[in-house]
Amino acid sequence: MNRKTLVLPLTAALLTPVLAGCGDDSASKAIVVGTTDQFVATTDAPAPLDPAYAYDTGAWNILRQTVQTLMHVPRGGGRPVPEAAQSCAFTDKESESYRCELRSGLTFADGTPVTADDVKFSVERVLAIKSDNGTAALLAGIDTVETKGDREVIFHLKTPDATFPYKISTPVAGILSKDKYDGKALRKGFEVDGSGPYTLKAEVAGDKVTKFVFTKNAHYKGDITMRNDKVELRPFDDAASMDKALRDDSIDVAGRAMSQAQIKDHTEKPEDGINLTEVPGLEIRYLGFNTKAPAVKDKAVRQAMASVVDRGALVSKVYGPTAEPLYSLIPSSVTGHATSFIDTYGEPDTAKAAKILRDAGVQTPVKVTLHYTTDHYGSETAQEFEALRGQLNASKLFDVQIQGTEWAKFRPAQKRGDYAVYGLGWFPDYPDPDNYVAPFLDSDNFLNTPYVNQSVRDRLIPQSRREADRTAATPVFEQIQKIVAKDVPILPLWQGKQYVAARDDITGVEWSLNTSSDLLLWELGRGTA
Repeated sequence: MNRKTLVLPLTAALLTPVLAGCGDDSASKAIVVGTTDQFVATTDAPAPLDPAYAYDTGAWNILRQTVQTLMHVPRGGGRPVPEAAQSCAFTDKESESYRCELRSGLTFADGTPVTADDVKFSVERVLAIKSDNGTAALLAGIDTVETKGDREVIFHLKTPDATFPYKISTPVAGILSKDKYDGKALRKGFEVDGSGPYTLKAEVAGDKVTKFVFTKNAHYKGDITMRNDKVELRPFDDAASMDKALRDDSIDVAGRAMSQAQIKDHTEKPEDGINLTEVPGLEIRYLGFNTKAPAVKDKAVRQAMASVVDRGALVSKVYGPTAEPLYSLIPSSVTGHATSFIDTYGEPDTAKAAKILRDAGVQTPVKVTLHYTTDHYGSETAQEFEALRGQLNASKLFDVQIQGTEWAKFRPAQKRGDYAVYGLGWFPDYPDPDNYVAPFLDSDNFLNTPYVNQSVRDRLIPQSRREADRTAATPVFEQIQKIVAKDVPILPLWQGKQYVAARDDITGVEWSLNTSSDLLLWELGRGTA
């Protein structure tokens, strides 16, 4: 259906308020969810919701509601299960050929059929566009895509990859209509067309979204069970204004991202009518390095920073019980985790850092600026970088300045290599150790980093993907983490927990965010649990 204004006859329009007043429509009222994610279309990033470009949690959380994937991770986690597909499986022991059959009668939201050719088009489009956002790297292992009839699609992979079912569960593999998307160019703006559980309407002021309205897709066929008919997602400038809206009953749910102070307040002084729910989380935060930048080109500088930074003090001062120190790229709750940084550098030690610099002939203090985004990860980010500056400057080995920039400008600048040192967060695309390694160290990676370790890229990452039993890949991931600790292209800082606050008449809150911070709006309902 075209998005046109519906004009009612006068008599019907006059009757509507009377009819609405005859019963309780609270169950059908839109559920309003708040977020601090910002959605902006800029010259550097004009297509924030195109699956071939989008590669941040906020954008993916819009796409997951509207664009269907062949597979998806089910409620509660685990291995991916069919979504747009009726069935999917490897057809060989080497995990190099993956066959899917689409559900019968599958259509886009406008009623046109979804075919195997649409799947092929969508995947090949991502690879053809190959945006500078690192998105295409998730599908880079695909050699060719074959179709048989309208419903069968076969992916032939370049090398064995047991993680492939996870990769085609992500929005980058979202199924698009070849009649509505250009195969060689990004779709600018905030319109999305797909076959997912909701249709989307964005309200925009200038180049920024003020509200998304998700309406149940009457044509949807898939594995998801819908528990509401409509959801509104409202971006807020900060966590404080989102929390105020929840307390004022202007929104029903406060989602990503609540501040540590608000979580503490809701925990210690709970308010009637509002429930705080902790949900599993696998978020990490880290410092990334442009290893070609003069200030940090010498590995000794990065190693010295790793020796000085006190993660425990940082977490305690800024995040409290909502985070814990991280000594590896892979979080402690994920298979393959190792404590490689503490094994290599021990507890924070200024004397050790000074020796590293002295032995390498590096003059001190090393002048460097740490860059962070002011509006993407929450209000504590500025405090975190103030604390990092304090720790590094206190060592007398560094002369650190900090600089905050809004996300719409920060991310393009980071990808261009404008920053020597920068802070980023990572919410996994899928809950596997591969996704804490490959996005940073593989070819065409998310960071667009100049750092290359050929042993990791060409041997260890491919080797890890051959193991269908992911625990069997642990020794390989341990090797990778040791190399990262030695070279320090990335400095892990902490891993976090997730919290959602909601009015007490909202159900399904505990399922509304999964470990990858995927927002599952269809889980939310209104009424008694």
